Amino acid sequence: MLAVARDFVSEADLVDDTVIFEPKYDGIRAIVTIEVAAPAPRVAIYSRNGNEKTAQFPEIARELRQLGPRFEKPLILDGEIVALDERGEPGGFERLQGRMHITGTRAIDARVREQPAALVLFDLLRDGGDDVRGLQLTTRRARLDRLFATATSSSVRLGSYAAGDGRRLYHEALQRGLEGLLVKRADSRYESGRRSTAWRKIKILRQQELVIGGWTDARGSRLHFGALLLGVWATDRRGSREAAAPTGQPLLFVGAVGGGFSDAELGRVHELLTVRTTRRCPFVNEDETPPRSHWVEPELVAQVRFTEWTDERKLRQPIYLGLRDDTAPHEVVIEPVTSVPATRAKRRAPEVGDAQSVSPLIRIPTSQRSSALPDVKVRPTPTSRRGSRRTATKDKTRRALPIDPARDALISQLRALEDTRRDGTLVLPSGHTLDVTNLSKVFWPQDHLTKGDLLRYYVRVSPWLLPVLEDRPLVMKRFPNGVNGKAFYQQRAPDEAPGRVHVEVFEERTDKGLERTPRLIGGSLDTLLYMTQLAAISQDPWFSRVASREVADFAALDLDPMPGASFGLVLDVARWVHDEIARLGVPAVPKTSGSRGLHIYVPLPPGTSYQTGQLLCQIVATLVATKHPKHATVERQVSARGSTVYIDYLQNILGKTLACAYSARASAFAGISTPLRWEELDEAIAPEDFTLTNVETRFEQVGDLWAPLRAATPPDMHAVLERLQQS
Repeated sequence: MLAVARDFVSEADLVDDTVIFEPKYDGIRAIVTIEVAAPAPRVAIYSRNGNEKTAQFPEIARELRQLGPRFEKPLILDGEIVALDERGEPGGFERLQGRMHITGTRAIDARVREQPAALVLFDLLRDGGDDVRGLQLTTRRARLDRLFATATSSSVRLGSYAAGDGRRLYHEALQRGLEGLLVKRADSRYESGRRSTAWRKIKILRQQELVIGGWTDARGSRLHFGALLLGVWATDRRGSREAAAPTGQPLLFVGAVGGGFSDAELGRVHELLTVRTTRRCPFVNEDETPPRSHWVEPELVAQVRFTEWTDERKLRQPIYLGLRDDTAPHEVVIEPVTSVPATRAKRRAPEVGDAQSVSPLIRIPTSQRSSALPDVKVRPTPTSRRGSRRTATKDKTRRALPIDPARDALISQLRALEDTRRDGTLVLPSGHTLDVTNLSKVFWPQDHLTKGDLLRYYVRVSPWLLPVLEDRPLVMKRFPNGVNGKAFYQQRAPDEAPGRVHVEVFEERTDKGLERTPRLIGGSLDTLLYMTQLAAISQDPWFSRVASREVADFAALDLDPMPGASFGLVLDVARWVHDEIARLGVPAVPKTSGSRGLHIYVPLPPGTSYQTGQLLCQIVATLVATKHPKHATVERQVSARGSTVYIDYLQNILGKTLACAYSARASAFAGISTPLRWEELDEAIAPEDFTLTNVETRFEQVGDLWAPLRAATPPDMHAVLERLQQS
């Protein structure tokens, strides 16, 4: 069970007889199973998305095994794994980074000594033979307290809570620098794998005055500058800045802020920056600043809202609030922690991105099941279908979707219109407007997902989706009555398309001769949302751009399972394709189709024709089909394919399209075409793992996996042909 975010805090919100308040720890959500066994209980620790973490936190597992015999019955517990600071108190999430992805007993043991962790328990799902998820929270918590009243340790702890009045916990969280509070309805039942409004989280927001020491260049459609570079004086300086000996450069760089600016404010601040430019970096820790930064004399002060200070004394999730002209720059130091009440938000149902966790939460071991226990699922630890190909995921820095108040405001507009079941006019970040209608219309009946859900999803993922669509002609497949209704393709841009929606007129040869065809061109949020308003569920771009229509940027193989072919077979065929293209020295990126298949994309050198890209894909597809004729085919006659996976290389034709990365699909389960790592093809994944209701959590965890396709060095086609001749 997961919590829904609240975006306000006030004293009144912290007194409520119907709820229980708990500290919100910044760690890894953990589901723990304890199974009675000899000579010691069996313990398993799972993360929220079903990955087993037992081996990575041996001190917690060891302590649970030692405590297990006291209970003499199986248990399933809910809690949070937290890193401990020097005082033995829960610390920030960044302390856990070094322990999350390591493998190997020696490396894990070393990290245990360097960075200890603890399990903080706050809920009980199973108590012996009883599935207690249907009981009220207060009853579950009372059982948990009785079980662990004398059975805790430094590695296994009971979380604190307060019934009815959270003011003390709130002020403790402020003093200790915790992330916030959880507010749980006292009578709430436990809903496995769901994000429920019965549990809400309050984030503690903070404000700080900061000295502006520079800026970064603007990117994309942004004007003037990208972000302000911010600092504080190392000590509480008194007197004038001139007396602060510039040779000492005691200004510490603490982060950059790029969110919270209107176009007008970007222009105003930029004018103030340009008259203060200097060649000298004002920060003593210049090596921590972004490359190619521009410097200014530290004479301007910005007010910034943020969530917390990291251990490295950097701002987390800063948002620009404005310039201060009532604060002297030399007085700016790190301020004591204070809370920032935000605007009260309207109560709402769970957002589509909130509705489900990444995957069902836990599968109870067979020995713990009873006929009275509903299925409490968790995906088992993925196992390799081909052990020799199994590789561990590398510990990389994740790049989550960037924070943007303008996008957040747009999502709020959409939600408000849908909640009131009204049509209306959106104000877009570009300053333009867009009329939207029927936001509550159900597009996916299976999960009751609406047109509004789709629009909000596209707003949230637009930073990653728009670069995929940029400058590419688009084909619309419209579903005015949802995925179960009649659909139709539309090649031409509507005559009534607003002027800010990008339309290009193409001269195209048809059966009727040379015709002028207006086409929608991707790359802007205005165009993306306009198409979605027209009930175009998926985004289907050409493989080439407007300026070079005859030249493909990449080629694609579409793995399409025939009736009777499982998704497991699709994964097998994808790995065989990978074997062949790797042997040829060709880079590639896989993604789910959003339906029942997979797509594999290959970057092409500049100037490559569609025909050349298709030839490369045809060769690879034929090699796989020849080596694995019972499972893969390039047979064009559908009736002759049997229960195989059809490797379609014929999509590589001018004007043909596939749903792109991050696109929603009209599949019954609301699939999202999701980029994958190659090693994930060895895991027990399924198309339903990547849907409109759960995929954003994955994106926050793994970052933009499609970006490497755009950055990859295309293959040398002459070298590829030489390798083929030698094979």
